[in-house]
Amino acid sequence: QVQLVESGGGLVQAGGALRLSCAASGRTCSSYAGGWFGQAPGKERDIVAAITWSLGSTYYADSVRGRFTLSRDTAKNTVYLEMNSLKSEDTAVYYCAARRRMTLTTSSHEYDYWGQGTQVTVSS
Repeated sequence: QVQLVESGGGLVQAGGALRLSCAASGRTCSSYAGGWFGQAPGKERDIVAAITWSLGSTYYADSVRGRFTLSRDTAKNTVYLEMNSLKSEDTAVYYCAARRRMTLTTSSHEYDYWGQGTQVTVSS
């Protein structure tokens, strides 16, 4: 089992920045991949960004590309989502996820482990 704990959410004004962290513990593995998903009220949980643990290859949704940056610290088993130039439409609960495969995927159904979520609210 892998446990994921997110942190770093909060309230920020439009144009501001936040950094989300996702710390993994338990039976982590270098062949895993991770992702961040956002879920706004009344909407589905959508991919924001994904990263492979071993090579650090990344994927970004079109809506965040150029504004968000995903990185990982393998020594700390932690993935970071740097969120810049935030917009009101970025408001959502953000979930960290991990899958027991090293390939990237945008489908939430293909992730095996989930964190509890952290709220990001962007005021306009």
